[in-house]
Amino acid sequence: MNRKSKRFTLSNISQFVQKACDLANNNEFFVRLDNHKISYPHGAFPNMIAFGSISSISLAESSGAFNQLKEYIQKTQDWVFGYFSYDLKNDTEKLFSRNTDHKSFPELLFFCPQNILEFREDEVIIHSLGDPEKLFNEILNHSPLDEDSENETIEFKTETSREEYLEVINKLRRHIYEGDVYEINYCMEYIAHSENINSYNYWLKLCEQSPTPFAAFLKASQFSLICASPERFIKKNKSKIISQPIKGTIHTGKGKLERKENKERLFNSEKERAENMMIVDLVRNDLAKSSKPGSVKVEELFGIYEFRHLFHMISTVVSEAKDTVELVDIIKNAFPMGSMTGAPKIKVMELIEDYEKSKRGIFSGSIGYIDPSGNFDFNVIIRSLFYNSGTKLLSYNVGSAITYDSDPQQEYEECQLKAKAIREIFQK
Repeated sequence: MNRKSKRFTLSNISQFVQKACDLANNNEFFVRLDNHKISYPHGAFPNMIAFGSISSISLAESSGAFNQLKEYIQKTQDWVFGYFSYDLKNDTEKLFSRNTDHKSFPELLFFCPQNILEFREDEVIIHSLGDPEKLFNEILNHSPLDEDSENETIEFKTETSREEYLEVINKLRRHIYEGDVYEINYCMEYIAHSENINSYNYWLKLCEQSPTPFAAFLKASQFSLICASPERFIKKNKSKIISQPIKGTIHTGKGKLERKENKERLFNSEKERAENMMIVDLVRNDLAKSSKPGSVKVEELFGIYEFRHLFHMISTVVSEAKDTVELVDIIKNAFPMGSMTGAPKIKVMELIEDYEKSKRGIFSGSIGYIDPSGNFDFNVIIRSLFYNSGTKLLSYNVGSAITYDSDPQQEYEECQLKAKAIREIFQK
Protein backbone atom coordinates (compact mmCIF):
# COMPACT_ATOMS: atom_id res chain seq x y z
CA MET A 1 0.00 0.00 0.00
CA ASN A 2 1.14 3.52 -0.76
CA ARG A 3 1.05 5.01 2.73
CA LYS A 4 2.20 8.65 2.92
CA SER A 5 3.96 10.01 6.00
CA LYS A 6 4.47 13.57 7.18
CA ARG A 7 5.76 15.16 10.40
CA PHE A 8 4.05 18.18 12.00
CA THR A 9 5.25 20.34 14.90
CA LEU A 10 2.66 21.26 17.53
CA SER A 11 2.50 23.94 20.21
CA ASN A 12 -0.17 22.05 22.22
CA ILE A 13 0.23 18.30 21.74
CA SER A 14 -2.32 17.28 24.41
CA GLN A 15 -5.07 19.35 22.80
CA PHE A 16 -4.28 17.89 19.40
CA VAL A 17 -4.38 14.34 20.81
CA GLN A 18 -7.78 15.06 22.36
CA LYS A 19 -9.15 16.33 19.06
CA ALA A 20 -7.64 13.44 17.10
CA CYS A 21 -9.12 10.83 19.42
CA ASP A 22 -12.53 12.45 19.39
CA LEU A 23 -12.49 12.38 15.61
CA ALA A 24 -11.13 8.82 15.52
CA ASN A 25 -13.82 7.61 17.92
CA ASN A 26 -16.43 8.33 15.25
CA ASN A 27 -15.01 5.44 13.21
CA GLU A 28 -16.04 1.80 13.45
CA PHE A 29 -12.40 0.83 14.17
CA PHE A 30 -10.25 2.89 16.54
CA VAL A 31 -7.29 1.93 18.69
CA ARG A 32 -5.13 4.02 21.01
CA LEU A 33 -1.90 2.88 22.67
CA ASP A 34 -0.33 4.97 25.44
CA ASN A 35 2.72 4.62 27.69
CA HIS A 36 1.88 7.62 29.91
CA LYS A 37 5.55 8.66 29.76
CA ILE A 38 6.53 5.71 31.95
CA SER A 39 10.05 4.48 31.28
CA TYR A 40 10.33 0.72 30.88
CA PRO A 41 13.13 -1.70 29.99
CA HIS A 42 13.11 -2.15 26.19
CA GLY A 43 10.59 0.69 25.96
CA ALA A 44 6.86 0.78 26.59
CA PHE A 45 4.04 1.07 24.06
CA PRO A 46 4.42 3.91 21.55
CA ASN A 47 1.95 6.77 21.95
CA MET A 48 -0.17 6.32 18.85
CA ILE A 49 -3.68 6.03 17.48
CA ALA A 50 -4.99 4.20 14.43
CA PHE A 51 -8.45 4.49 12.92
CA GLY A 52 -10.50 3.77 9.84
CA SER A 53 -10.42 0.26 8.43
CA ILE A 54 -9.06 -0.69 5.00
CA SER A 55 -9.53 -4.35 5.86
CA SER A 56 -10.05 -6.51 8.93
CA ILE A 57 -10.09 -10.08 10.16
CA SER A 58 -12.54 -11.12 12.86
CA LEU A 59 -12.83 -14.77 13.90
CA ALA A 60 -15.53 -16.27 16.09
CA GLU A 61 -13.77 -19.65 16.28
CA SER A 62 -10.27 -20.41 17.55
CA SER A 63 -9.54 -23.32 15.20
CA GLY A 64 -6.94 -22.31 12.62
CA ALA A 65 -6.90 -18.71 13.83
CA PHE A 66 -3.13 -18.24 13.83
CA ASN A 67 -2.83 -19.59 10.27
CA GLN A 68 -5.61 -17.30 9.09
CA LEU A 69 -3.82 -14.35 10.69
CA LYS A 70 -0.63 -15.36 8.85
CA GLU A 71 -2.49 -15.23 5.54
CA TYR A 72 -4.04 -11.87 6.43
CA ILE A 73 -0.66 -10.31 7.30
CA GLN A 74 0.98 -11.68 4.14
CA LYS A 75 -1.84 -10.23 2.07
CA THR A 76 -1.89 -6.87 3.87
CA GLN A 77 1.86 -6.16 4.04
CA ASP A 78 1.13 -3.12 6.23
CA TRP A 79 0.45 -2.03 9.80
CA VAL A 80 -2.18 -4.10 11.62
CA PHE A 81 -3.62 -3.55 15.10
CA GLY A 82 -5.69 -5.97 17.14
CA TYR A 83 -5.88 -8.65 19.78
CA PHE A 84 -5.63 -12.34 20.57
CA SER A 85 -8.16 -13.80 23.03
CA TYR A 86 -7.02 -16.18 25.77
CA ASP A 87 -9.14 -18.96 24.27
CA LEU A 88 -6.86 -19.19 21.25
CA LYS A 89 -5.16 -21.66 23.57
CA ASN A 90 -7.44 -24.12 21.77
CA ASP A 91 -5.52 -23.39 18.55
CA THR A 92 -2.16 -24.04 20.21
CA GLU A 93 -3.04 -27.21 22.15
CA LYS A 94 -5.78 -29.87 22.20
CA LEU A 95 -7.96 -27.90 24.61
CA PHE A 96 -11.51 -26.58 24.64
CA SER A 97 -13.65 -23.84 26.21
CA ARG A 98 -17.07 -24.81 27.55
CA ASN A 99 -17.76 -22.11 30.16
CA THR A 100 -20.33 -19.34 29.65
CA ASP A 101 -19.08 -16.56 27.39
CA HIS A 102 -20.46 -13.34 28.89
CA LYS A 103 -18.28 -11.00 26.83
CA SER A 104 -19.02 -12.54 23.39
CA PHE A 105 -16.02 -10.85 21.76
CA PRO A 106 -14.41 -12.40 18.64
CA GLU A 107 -11.59 -14.85 19.40
CA LEU A 108 -9.22 -12.84 17.21
CA LEU A 109 -9.59 -9.39 15.69
CA PHE A 110 -7.13 -7.31 13.65
CA PHE A 111 -7.55 -4.41 11.25
CA CYS A 112 -5.40 -2.45 8.82
CA PRO A 113 -6.06 1.27 9.46
CA GLN A 114 -6.57 4.12 7.05
CA ASN A 115 -4.68 6.48 9.35
CA ILE A 116 -1.93 6.09 11.96
CA LEU A 117 -0.73 8.94 14.18
CA GLU A 118 2.46 8.71 16.26
CA PHE A 119 2.76 11.30 19.01
CA ARG A 120 6.12 12.63 20.24
CA GLU A 121 6.97 15.42 22.71
CA ASP A 122 5.94 18.31 20.46
CA GLU A 123 5.08 16.69 17.16
CA VAL A 124 2.87 14.19 15.39
CA ILE A 125 3.82 11.89 12.52
CA ILE A 126 0.85 11.01 10.33
CA HIS A 127 0.97 7.87 8.20
CA SER A 128 -2.09 7.89 5.95
CA LEU A 129 -3.41 6.23 2.84
CA GLY A 130 -4.94 9.64 2.12
CA ASP A 131 -3.42 13.11 2.43
CA PRO A 132 -1.59 13.57 5.78
CA GLU A 133 -1.75 17.37 5.59
CA LYS A 134 -5.49 17.35 4.93
CA LEU A 135 -6.03 15.06 7.92
CA PHE A 136 -3.78 17.24 10.11
CA ASN A 137 -5.85 20.33 9.30
CA GLU A 138 -9.10 18.44 9.81
CA ILE A 139 -7.98 17.45 13.30
CA LEU A 140 -6.66 20.93 14.05
CA ASN A 141 -10.02 22.46 13.21
CA HIS A 142 -12.11 19.76 14.87
CA SER A 143 -14.28 20.85 17.80
CA PRO A 144 -15.03 17.99 20.23
CA LEU A 145 -18.52 18.07 21.66
CA ASP A 146 -18.83 18.60 25.40
CA GLU A 147 -20.56 15.54 26.78
CA ASP A 148 -22.22 15.12 30.12
CA SER A 149 -20.30 12.98 32.57
CA GLU A 150 -21.53 9.44 33.05
CA ASN A 151 -24.34 9.40 35.60
CA GLU A 152 -25.63 5.85 35.28
CA THR A 153 -25.36 3.75 38.43
CA ILE A 154 -23.41 0.61 37.54
CA GLU A 155 -23.21 -2.27 40.00
CA PHE A 156 -20.93 -5.22 39.33
CA LYS A 157 -21.76 -8.70 40.58
CA THR A 158 -19.84 -11.95 40.46
CA GLU A 159 -20.94 -15.57 40.36
CA THR A 160 -18.07 -16.39 42.74
CA SER A 161 -18.66 -15.43 46.37
CA ARG A 162 -15.82 -14.88 48.80
CA GLU A 163 -16.59 -18.25 50.43
CA GLU A 164 -16.57 -20.05 47.08
CA TYR A 165 -13.31 -18.31 46.14
CA LEU A 166 -11.61 -19.44 49.35
CA GLU A 167 -12.88 -23.00 48.81
CA VAL A 168 -11.51 -23.11 45.25
CA ILE A 169 -8.11 -21.84 46.36
CA ASN A 170 -7.87 -24.65 48.89
CA LYS A 171 -8.80 -27.17 46.18
CA LEU A 172 -6.09 -25.74 43.90
CA ARG A 173 -3.56 -25.95 46.74
CA ARG A 174 -4.51 -29.63 46.98
CA HIS A 175 -3.74 -30.09 43.28
CA ILE A 176 -0.36 -28.49 43.89
CA TYR A 177 0.29 -30.68 46.95
CA GLU A 178 -0.51 -33.79 44.88
CA GLY A 179 1.93 -32.70 42.17
CA ASP A 180 -0.58 -31.96 39.41
CA VAL A 181 0.74 -28.40 38.95
CA TYR A 182 3.27 -26.04 40.54
CA GLU A 183 1.40 -22.77 40.17
CA ILE A 184 -1.97 -21.74 38.72
CA ASN A 185 -3.54 -18.39 37.93
CA TYR A 186 -7.16 -18.37 39.08
CA CYS A 187 -9.56 -15.56 38.10
CA MET A 188 -13.15 -14.48 38.59
CA GLU A 189 -15.37 -12.23 36.49
CA TYR A 190 -17.50 -9.29 37.63
CA ILE A 191 -20.48 -8.35 35.45
CA ALA A 192 -22.84 -5.39 35.07
CA HIS A 193 -25.38 -4.23 32.50
CA SER A 194 -25.34 -0.77 30.99
CA GLU A 195 -27.60 0.58 28.26
CA ASN A 196 -25.07 2.99 26.83
CA ILE A 197 -21.65 4.04 28.04
CA ASN A 198 -18.98 6.17 26.41
CA SER A 199 -16.27 3.52 26.55
CA TYR A 200 -13.49 5.93 25.51
CA ASN A 201 -14.36 8.33 28.35
CA TYR A 202 -14.14 5.44 30.80
CA TRP A 203 -10.72 4.54 29.39
CA LEU A 204 -9.56 8.11 30.06
CA LYS A 205 -10.87 7.84 33.63
CA LEU A 206 -9.15 4.49 34.16
CA CYS A 207 -5.83 5.84 32.87
CA GLU A 208 -6.16 8.86 35.15
CA GLN A 209 -6.62 6.53 38.12
CA SER A 210 -3.98 4.06 36.98
CA PRO A 211 -1.47 5.26 34.35
CA THR A 212 0.46 2.28 32.95
CA PRO A 213 3.09 1.67 30.25
CA PHE A 214 0.92 -0.67 28.14
CA ALA A 215 -2.46 1.05 28.20
CA ALA A 216 -4.74 0.40 25.23
CA PHE A 217 -8.20 1.35 24.03
CA LEU A 218 -9.95 -0.49 21.23
CA LYS A 219 -13.31 0.08 19.60
CA ALA A 220 -14.25 -2.39 16.88
CA SER A 221 -17.91 -2.26 15.91
CA GLN A 222 -19.90 -3.14 19.07
CA PHE A 223 -16.84 -4.26 21.06
CA SER A 224 -14.80 -1.99 23.35
CA LEU A 225 -11.65 -2.82 25.31
CA ILE A 226 -10.71 -0.42 28.12
CA CYS A 227 -7.24 -1.52 29.20
CA ALA A 228 -4.69 -0.17 31.72
CA SER A 229 -2.14 -2.97 31.56
CA PRO A 230 1.23 -2.76 33.32
CA GLU A 231 2.57 -5.89 31.59
CA ARG A 232 4.24 -6.72 28.30
CA PHE A 233 3.57 -10.15 26.83
CA ILE A 234 6.01 -10.21 23.92
CA LYS A 235 7.89 -7.82 21.68
CA LYS A 236 9.97 -8.34 18.55
CA ASN A 237 12.47 -5.68 17.50
CA LYS A 238 14.35 -6.84 14.40
CA SER A 239 15.68 -10.25 15.48
CA LYS A 240 15.34 -9.66 19.23
CA ILE A 241 12.45 -11.18 21.19
CA ILE A 242 11.54 -9.76 24.61
CA SER A 243 9.07 -11.09 27.17
CA GLN A 244 8.53 -9.49 30.61
CA PRO A 245 6.26 -11.48 32.92
CA ILE A 246 4.87 -9.93 36.09
CA LYS A 247 4.57 -12.16 39.11
CA GLY A 248 4.51 -10.52 42.53
CA THR A 249 2.35 -7.59 43.66
CA ILE A 250 2.09 -5.42 46.76
CA HIS A 251 0.45 -2.09 47.58
CA THR A 252 2.86 0.85 47.44
CA GLY A 253 1.68 2.05 50.85
CA LYS A 254 1.57 5.58 52.20
CA GLY A 255 4.57 7.66 53.07
CA LYS A 256 8.23 7.23 52.22
CA LEU A 257 8.98 4.71 54.98
CA GLU A 258 6.04 2.42 54.23
CA ARG A 259 6.83 2.50 50.51
CA LYS A 260 10.42 1.49 51.21
CA GLU A 261 9.33 -1.32 53.56
CA ASN A 262 6.73 -2.67 51.11
CA LYS A 263 9.21 -2.60 48.24
CA GLU A 264 11.72 -4.57 50.30
CA ARG A 265 9.02 -6.96 51.51
CA LEU A 266 8.07 -7.78 47.92
CA PHE A 267 11.68 -8.19 46.79
CA ASN A 268 12.51 -10.52 49.71
CA SER A 269 9.28 -12.57 49.62
CA GLU A 270 10.15 -16.25 49.08
CA LYS A 271 6.62 -16.92 47.83
CA GLU A 272 6.68 -14.14 45.23
CA ARG A 273 10.20 -15.10 44.09
CA ALA A 274 9.14 -18.72 43.69
CA GLU A 275 6.10 -17.65 41.62
CA ASN A 276 8.22 -15.36 39.46
CA MET A 277 10.96 -17.94 38.92
CA MET A 278 8.48 -20.62 37.83
CA ILE A 279 7.02 -18.32 35.18
CA VAL A 280 10.48 -17.18 34.05
CA ASP A 281 11.39 -20.83 33.44
CA LEU A 282 8.17 -21.31 31.49
CA VAL A 283 8.84 -18.19 29.38
CA ARG A 284 12.37 -19.36 28.66
CA ASN A 285 10.96 -22.63 27.37
CA ASP A 286 8.32 -20.83 25.26
CA LEU A 287 10.85 -18.47 23.67
CA ALA A 288 13.27 -21.33 22.97
CA LYS A 289 10.80 -22.75 20.43
CA SER A 290 11.32 -19.66 18.24
CA SER A 291 14.93 -18.79 19.10
CA LYS A 292 18.45 -19.61 18.05
CA PRO A 293 20.02 -22.27 20.29
CA GLY A 294 21.68 -20.78 23.36
CA SER A 295 20.29 -17.28 22.79
CA VAL A 296 17.58 -17.31 25.50
CA LYS A 297 18.78 -15.27 28.49
CA VAL A 298 17.27 -13.85 31.66
CA GLU A 299 18.28 -10.22 31.38
CA GLU A 300 16.72 -9.16 34.71
CA LEU A 301 15.35 -11.32 37.51
CA PHE A 302 13.01 -10.03 40.26
CA GLY A 303 13.07 -6.39 39.18
CA ILE A 304 10.79 -4.23 41.37
CA TYR A 305 8.86 -1.52 39.51
CA GLU A 306 6.55 1.10 40.96
CA PHE A 307 3.17 2.07 39.53
CA ARG A 308 0.49 4.44 40.86
CA HIS A 309 -0.95 2.06 43.46
CA LEU A 310 1.27 -1.02 43.27
CA PHE A 311 4.78 -2.44 43.22
CA HIS A 312 5.22 -5.28 40.73
CA MET A 313 7.98 -7.87 40.47
CA ILE A 314 8.98 -8.05 36.81
CA SER A 315 11.57 -10.22 35.09
CA THR A 316 12.91 -9.77 31.55
CA VAL A 317 13.70 -12.69 29.24
CA VAL A 318 15.31 -12.05 25.82
CA SER A 319 16.43 -14.14 22.85
CA GLU A 320 17.38 -14.02 19.18
CA ALA A 321 14.76 -15.25 16.73
CA LYS A 322 15.58 -18.08 14.34
CA ASP A 323 16.14 -16.83 10.80
CA THR A 324 13.35 -19.06 9.48
CA VAL A 325 10.66 -18.49 12.12
CA GLU A 326 7.54 -16.56 11.07
CA LEU A 327 6.43 -13.66 13.24
CA VAL A 328 2.98 -15.13 13.98
CA ASP A 329 4.65 -18.38 15.09
CA ILE A 330 6.78 -16.46 17.61
CA ILE A 331 3.55 -15.27 19.22
CA LYS A 332 1.80 -18.64 18.91
CA ASN A 333 4.73 -20.52 20.45
CA ALA A 334 4.51 -18.37 23.59
CA PHE A 335 0.73 -18.10 23.76
CA PRO A 336 -1.03 -17.75 26.11
CA MET A 337 1.41 -15.97 28.40
CA GLY A 338 2.64 -18.01 31.36
CA SER A 339 1.97 -15.23 33.86
CA MET A 340 -1.78 -15.73 33.27
CA THR A 341 -1.76 -19.53 33.24
CA GLY A 342 0.82 -21.06 35.55
CA ALA A 343 2.97 -24.17 35.19
CA PRO A 344 2.97 -26.66 33.61
CA LYS A 345 0.95 -24.72 31.08
CA ILE A 346 -1.31 -27.37 29.53
CA LYS A 347 -2.41 -28.91 32.84
CA VAL A 348 -3.12 -25.55 34.47
CA MET A 349 -5.20 -24.47 31.47
CA GLU A 350 -7.28 -27.63 31.92
CA LEU A 351 -7.77 -26.80 35.61
CA ILE A 352 -8.61 -23.18 34.81
CA GLU A 353 -11.38 -24.48 32.57
CA ASP A 354 -12.62 -26.73 35.39
CA TYR A 355 -12.60 -24.20 38.23
CA GLU A 356 -13.33 -20.80 36.67
CA LYS A 357 -17.03 -20.17 36.10
CA SER A 358 -16.88 -18.09 32.90
CA LYS A 359 -14.94 -18.09 29.66
CA ARG A 360 -12.02 -15.66 29.81
CA GLY A 361 -12.26 -14.61 26.18
CA ILE A 362 -10.29 -11.43 25.52
CA PHE A 363 -9.27 -11.17 29.21
CA SER A 364 -5.69 -12.40 29.69
CA GLY A 365 -5.27 -12.29 25.95
CA SER A 366 -3.11 -9.66 24.28
CA ILE A 367 -3.52 -6.43 22.28
CA GLY A 368 -0.91 -4.60 20.23
CA TYR A 369 0.38 -4.06 16.72
CA ILE A 370 2.51 -5.54 13.95
CA ASP A 371 4.38 -3.13 11.68
CA PRO A 372 5.27 -3.59 7.98
CA SER A 373 8.82 -4.69 8.88
CA GLY A 374 7.59 -7.58 11.01
CA ASN A 375 8.28 -5.94 14.36
CA PHE A 376 5.52 -6.18 16.96
CA ASP A 377 4.61 -5.40 20.55
CA PHE A 378 1.77 -6.93 22.58
CA ASN A 379 0.68 -6.43 26.17
CA VAL A 380 -1.20 -8.67 28.61
CA ILE A 381 -4.88 -7.75 28.81
CA ILE A 382 -5.34 -7.30 32.56
CA ARG A 383 -6.68 -4.39 34.66
CA SER A 384 -9.28 -4.02 31.92
CA LEU A 385 -12.97 -3.45 31.26
CA PHE A 386 -14.89 -5.03 28.39
CA TYR A 387 -18.08 -3.60 26.92
CA ASN A 388 -20.33 -5.18 24.33
CA SER A 389 -22.86 -2.57 23.17
CA GLY A 390 -24.84 -5.31 21.43
CA THR A 391 -25.54 -7.26 24.61
CA LYS A 392 -25.19 -4.19 26.90
CA LEU A 393 -22.80 -6.19 29.09
CA LEU A 394 -19.87 -4.62 30.94
CA SER A 395 -17.36 -6.79 32.77
CA TYR A 396 -13.91 -7.11 34.28
CA ASN A 397 -11.81 -10.01 35.62
CA VAL A 398 -9.33 -10.22 38.46
CA GLY A 399 -7.09 -13.04 39.61
CA SER A 400 -3.78 -14.04 41.12
CA ALA A 401 -1.18 -16.78 40.99
CA ILE A 402 -1.76 -19.63 43.44
CA THR A 403 1.03 -21.74 44.92
CA TYR A 404 0.92 -24.20 47.80
CA ASP A 405 2.08 -21.43 50.15
CA SER A 406 -0.78 -19.15 49.11
CA ASP A 407 -3.04 -17.84 51.86
CA PRO A 408 -6.60 -17.89 50.40
CA GLN A 409 -7.69 -14.76 52.26
CA GLN A 410 -4.59 -12.82 51.16
CA GLU A 411 -5.13 -13.91 47.56
CA TYR A 412 -8.71 -12.66 47.70
CA GLU A 413 -7.54 -9.31 49.05
CA GLU A 414 -4.91 -9.08 46.29
CA CYS A 415 -7.65 -9.54 43.70
CA GLN A 416 -9.67 -6.71 45.21
CA LEU A 417 -6.58 -4.50 45.28
CA LYS A 418 -6.00 -5.11 41.56
CA ALA A 419 -9.60 -4.11 40.85
CA LYS A 420 -9.38 -0.90 42.91
CA ALA A 421 -8.64 1.44 39.99
CA ILE A 422 -11.48 -0.04 37.92
CA ARG A 423 -14.01 0.36 40.72
CA GLU A 424 -12.95 3.93 41.44
CA ILE A 425 -13.91 5.17 37.97
CA PHE A 426 -17.55 4.34 38.74
CA GLN A 427 -17.58 6.29 42.00
CA LYS A 428 -19.42 9.60 41.88
